[in-house]
Amino acid sequence: MAVQSKEASGAYTLEYPSERLSFREHFSSLLLRLANDVPGKSPQTSPATWAGSPPGKVAHGPIDGSARWRRRSGDRGLTLLELGSLGSLAAAACLLPQKDVQGSWTLKELAAFLCTKAVVTRIYNTYLEAIFFSFPQFRTQPSREHALKNKKDLCGRDMKELETIICHDRLTLISQFAFNVGLYYAIPGYYPAAQAVVAPLHERVLRVVGNHYLMSFGMYWMHRALHVVPFLWDKIHSYHHWAKHPLSRNTYDDHWLDNMGNAVVGHFCAQVLLPLDRGSFWFSHIFRILESLEKHSGVSCGFNLAHQLQRCLPFAQMPHHHDWHHEGHKGSNYTFTSMGGLWDCVFGTRKVGRAEEILASQATYRDRKQGKKAGRAKTLLDNPLVALTPVLSVTLSIRKSSGVHSVLSFWRI
Repeated sequence: MAVQSKEASGAYTLEYPSERLSFREHFSSLLLRLANDVPGKSPQTSPATWAGSPPGKVAHGPIDGSARWRRRSGDRGLTLLELGSLGSLAAAACLLPQKDVQGSWTLKELAAFLCTKAVVTRIYNTYLEAIFFSFPQFRTQPSREHALKNKKDLCGRDMKELETIICHDRLTLISQFAFNVGLYYAIPGYYPAAQAVVAPLHERVLRVVGNHYLMSFGMYWMHRALHVVPFLWDKIHSYHHWAKHPLSRNTYDDHWLDNMGNAVVGHFCAQVLLPLDRGSFWFSHIFRILESLEKHSGVSCGFNLAHQLQRCLPFAQMPHHHDWHHEGHKGSNYTFTSMGGLWDCVFGTRKVGRAEEILASQATYRDRKQGKKAGRAKTLLDNPLVALTPVLSVTLSIRKSSGVHSVLSFWRI
C-alpha cells in the first residue's frame, strides 16, 4: 500500500486503506472513546480515530495516536473529570441531606439537567459526524487532504495548537461546571421551579423567541468585539479560529474565557432579563446545543435539525454562513450572530457563503437576494470601544433592580 507521507523516524504516516470502510468507521464515536483509547494499541484498528480524515484516508502518528486533543472524548483525563464532576453532583443530590434552593428546581434536577446536556452534546456530535463523513455532497468546504500530509488535522490545526486547546478544554469544563452550580445557590429562581399554572403555549413560544433574540444580541456583540479588539483576538478568540474547516467537535474548542464570556452574555443574561419557565428553559438550552454543534458541523443540509426548525425566522442563517466565517480566519469580520441571523442584517455583517455552490436548497431568500460572499467596509461599529459598549450594557443591566430581581419576581419569590 502506498504511503503518502512518512517521516524519517517513522512516527507519522498517511495511508490509503485498500478495503472500503464501513459506515461506523466514517466517524469517531465520542460516546465510546474512553474505552477505545488503549495506550500502545495501533491506531490502524480504528481509521476514523483521526478527526476530519476523509473516508478512505488514515493518518497515524503522534497527533493521531496520542488522542490527547479531542474535546471530552479521547482525552482520558478530561473524560474522567467530566464523569467525576457530574457523578459527584448527582451523588450529592441523592445521598446528602437536601440543600434545595427555594424557588428553584431541586438539586437532583440540576444534576439531571447537566448530565442531559453532556449526553445530548455527545450523541448529536456523533450524529453530525456521521452525516459529514457519509454524505460528502453536503459539505460546506472541499476536503483538504494536504492538511493530513502536513501533520495537521483536517480542520487545519497543528500539534501545538491542539495541545493548547485540550488545556483550555479542561479549564472550560471546570469553570462551566462551577458557574452552573454556583448560579443555583447565588440566584434563587434562576433555574425555574415547576409551576402549578403554566402560561398559554403561544405566550411561551413568544417568550422563548424573545429570550433567544436577546441572548443572540449579547453574543453577537461579544463575538464582534472578540474580532475587532486586537487583544481579545490575539489572546482569546483566535484559538477558536485555528479550525478553518470546523467540525462539530470544534464547537467549544476555544479559550476558556471565551466560553465563559458566551455563557455570561448568552443564557445567563437572557434568563435574568427575560426569564423562561421550567419547560422552556430546558428546551432553550438543548436547542442551543444543537444549533451550536450544527453551525460547526461542516455540513449544511436537511439533516441540520435545529437550523431547519428556525428557517422560518426572518433573516435566518444556515451552517454554511458560519462556516464561511471560519474559512476566512481573521478576515472574517462578518456573520457573528449565534441564532436567527437578525443582528447580522441589522448591523450590516451578514455574508452569504457557499450556499449556491454546495446545495441550492439551503440558500435562503436573503442569500439569493444578496448574492455576495465576502468583503465589507469598516464602519464606526468596528471601533473596539464601540463594539464593547453593547456587551458592557447587557452585562451591567443585570445589576439594576430590574435585573436579577426580575428572575425572583417572575416566579413570585
